[in-house]
Amino acid sequence: MSGLRMPEADAKTLKRREEIVADMRIIVPGEGVVDSESEMRAFESDGLTAYRQLPLVVVLPETTAQVSRILKYCHERNIRVVPRGSGTSLSGGALPLQDAVLLVMSRFNRILDIDFANRAVVAQPGVTNLGITQAVEHEGFYYAPDPSSQIACSIGGNVAENSGGVHCLKYGLTANNILGIEMVLMNGDVIRLGGKHLDAEGYDLLGLMTGSEGLLGVVTEVTVRILKKPETARALLIGFPSNEQAGQCVADIIGAGIIPGGMEMMDRPAIHAAEDFVHAGYPLDVEALLIVELDGPQAEVDHLIARVEEIAARNGCTTSRVSRSDGERLAFWAGRKAAFPAVGRISPDYYCMDGTIPRKELPRVLSGMRELSEKYGLRVANVFHAGDGNLHPLILYDANKPGELEKAEAFGADILRLCVKVGGVLTGEHGVGVEKRDLMPEMFTEEDLNQQIRVKCAFDPNHLLNPGKMFPQLHRCAELGRMHIHRGQMPFPELERF
Repeated sequence: MSGLRMPEADAKTLKRREEIVADMRIIVPGEGVVDSESEMRAFESDGLTAYRQLPLVVVLPETTAQVSRILKYCHERNIRVVPRGSGTSLSGGALPLQDAVLLVMSRFNRILDIDFANRAVVAQPGVTNLGITQAVEHEGFYYAPDPSSQIACSIGGNVAENSGGVHCLKYGLTANNILGIEMVLMNGDVIRLGGKHLDAEGYDLLGLMTGSEGLLGVVTEVTVRILKKPETARALLIGFPSNEQAGQCVADIIGAGIIPGGMEMMDRPAIHAAEDFVHAGYPLDVEALLIVELDGPQAEVDHLIARVEEIAARNGCTTSRVSRSDGERLAFWAGRKAAFPAVGRISPDYYCMDGTIPRKELPRVLSGMRELSEKYGLRVANVFHAGDGNLHPLILYDANKPGELEKAEAFGADILRLCVKVGGVLTGEHGVGVEKRDLMPEMFTEEDLNQQIRVKCAFDPNHLLNPGKMFPQLHRCAELGRMHIHRGQMPFPELERF
């Protein structure tokens, strides 16, 4: 796995594999357990396919009771567990471990309740992001967060990664659209956080769980907020002769107090790849393209379109086109949402990055990425959630050429260091996983990381849930003062420690 260091496999667990598989079949009868090497290949990686590892066994439960029994069983026997949704994660967050049960939640695929009066939907975690909108659109409602993978990604995975999308600028990330969850703790306890009500008493544990990447518990039910579709929505395609001019236009639009429903940016390689793939009508003679969507009452949208066009003209745009129908607006977005697979047609492999910066730093970071591209001798195609500063550089490489994957990884790490240097963060929506795990000290001090690990210890003191992810060095809870040591002896001394 390209030198990636993961927790050492527990020999005792590996020796008991047949026993564990047999016990899993008792808990999840029928076809809910996958243990043959060939069948487990489908689960050996998530969307970050550079890293692959077969799990100990794959288990696909169908009920919360089964999830509870699985986690309790593993907790009592010190067996690691890696939760997994649809596997679209781009940070290696669902990467299996050789000695871990891979807990796949894809059979939790039903919508349990639609409550238009309270503008809420209760869904199982395996329901796709787009599936929620499809369930409510007949009444003019939709679910706002819309990752590019929304046709496939699961709502449970969205909670784990705090996913965003092209419309998160105005309507927020998953954290801003989740009302409640049911979750199972590592010891098998089932708890509920939040609900259809807007506010909950006590600590914001729901906020803590959103974006926790499967390290604190397993989500078995999600309550989301749905919104009424706006009266009018129109999109502009605006082309620029340079990335820096497009970046400055983004900053000026936000600085003028305009909050678009979505504002995306693509550079020349991404524009050409998307247009060849989708035929969305993108201009091919520009270096950068902005897609700016404005929504609300008709009069407001018309007024804002005029203001955006004026700002774009001041920044030297060479082309501007406004959608004339909803179909044309959706076509504009189709190219952007297909940018990742489209880039796959122009390069044998690509490495999709995810970092976030202050909007005003966009021109500086674009210039920095161009210099890094020349340094590493690798091309990069850029697609950005430009409105909120969330960057998705796609580093193009060929894994069949010795050393190119390592160069792509080093290139990506330098991009993220640049993001932090200008006041940004390591991730906007993809999560830390294994990809950014060893870069966490670039952003956090040792004290910061220790405090975060103490939260992990409170939920999972034996570090059995998704170990090896997020934290560059996994301390034992005792080392952080979370356990009482009596005469040099830790509680439960018979348990193996990582």
